[in-house]
Amino acid sequence: MVIDDSNTIRRSAEIFLAQAGYQVLLAEDGFDALSKIADHLPDLIFVDIMMPRLDGYQTCALIKKNPKFSGTPVIMLSSKDGLFDRARGRMVGSDEYLTKPFTKDSLLKAVSLHMATRGQR
Repeated sequence: MVIDDSNTIRRSAEIFLAQAGYQVLLAEDGFDALSKIADHLPDLIFVDIMMPRLDGYQTCALIKKNPKFSGTPVIMLSSKDGLFDRARGRMVGSDEYLTKPFTKDSLLKAVSLHMATRGQR
């Protein structure tokens, strides 16, 4: 699943992931994502930090607080590469942090790493 308020980022991630054979679910913001997560049970979630209504930190925290999804890897996406942002992401339970704009290789590397630790593709 890719959660980002930028259509460009969502589409880029969708293309990169689909070309690698993954099924991709898209959401425009945290509220949109939370309902889709419950219905579709994604194996991995990419979430943008800066979004309207429910930001990435709040979205990640809500996902990780739910026992059904606490083991689902959440990778934060941000255009900022600061230590504070990374630390705050860890505090709410994120598993990794990718800086935007990401490359196809960095996105797929993150997916491979987290799918391998879960024992699936």
